[in-house]
Amino acid sequence: MLEILLIRPGSTTFDQEGRIKGALDIPLSEQGHRQAEALARELEEVSLDCLYVAPCESAQQSAVEIRKLNPCKQKTLDCLRNMDHGLWQGKLLADVKRLQPKVYRQFQDHPEDVCPPQGETIDGALGRIEATVAKLLKRHRKGRIGILVPQPLAAVVRYAILGGSLGDMWKCELDFGTFEALDVSDGSATSVVGLATA
Repeated sequence: MLEILLIRPGSTTFDQEGRIKGALDIPLSEQGHRQAEALARELEEVSLDCLYVAPCESAQQSAVEIRKLNPCKQKTLDCLRNMDHGLWQGKLLADVKRLQPKVYRQFQDHPEDVCPPQGETIDGALGRIEATVAKLLKRHRKGRIGILVPQPLAAVVRYAILGGSLGDMWKCELDFGTFEALDVSDGSATSVVGLATA
């Protein structure tokens, strides 16, 4: 049996301001650094065969904090880059809701049917994540690995592993410095526990 820890990095100033960061490379805020430190303490005694990390700055900085207390092998994967929200990136979520209410609601109810202007579709992100997850499952048939990715890509990773529903992509836009354990066995997966560190 393989256990996958789906780990979300600490928050950024964009998260705290309610801005859409998408693929923009935003560092951790002061609060995000505290969240990453708390996350590292939670993972200190957790044995990981490898921690796969998104290339964005918030994930990289969170991985540095984890490495201070947990010397597991870490590998950055470019395919774990966050979703590109195109022209929405940097905008306040409230402005998108006010200026494009139909698109906002559609992204809440059926995110797979919406492509942000000059951005990436959910299907595009899901395709690269499904390929990545398949490779990781082939490489790690048992044990425990971590995948450290920001939201909303973490929701796509979770969906690729567990199936079910993507849910409200706007609500999952924030990074909180949390993780959950996903047990993967015999082609099926279940969420075991969700832990918040801050």
